[in-house]
Amino acid sequence: MIDHLGISVAGIARSTEFYLKALAPLGYGIVMEISAEQTGHGAAIGFGVPGGDPEDIQSGKPSFWIGEASAASGPMHVAFVAPSRAAVDAFYQAALAAGGKDNGAPGLRPHYHLNYYAAFVFDPDGNNVEAVCHAPS
Repeated sequence: MIDHLGISVAGIARSTEFYLKALAPLGYGIVMEISAEQTGHGAAIGFGVPGGDPEDIQSGKPSFWIGEASAASGPMHVAFVAPSRAAVDAFYQAALAAGGKDNGAPGLRPHYHLNYYAAFVFDPDGNNVEAVCHAPS
């Protein structure tokens, strides 16, 4: 349903560093960079699954954007797909190490469904960032 999502951030360099580190355990990285001259207002960084597999429409396509703005858009909530529970754990540790703040340690959230395994952190702008795995253990 959603092709891509973008949020405004107060500091593009700080947020780029945070998301690079936090999303690496999930297999996501920078796939596109747009300058302030190109956007007409602020630089933007697009994250997605690196690569260029023409058979995979998600490969190399930015699905999550951060854009430099005078005011952050937060607080918002965004959840990233994790391929495993171990990846959720690694995301949580990487996000905290990158300066994120705890908003829910890795664990099951059975009130959503029996296999909902997730972790939550606040990014540098106060956005609630989640990694979630829906697969059974």
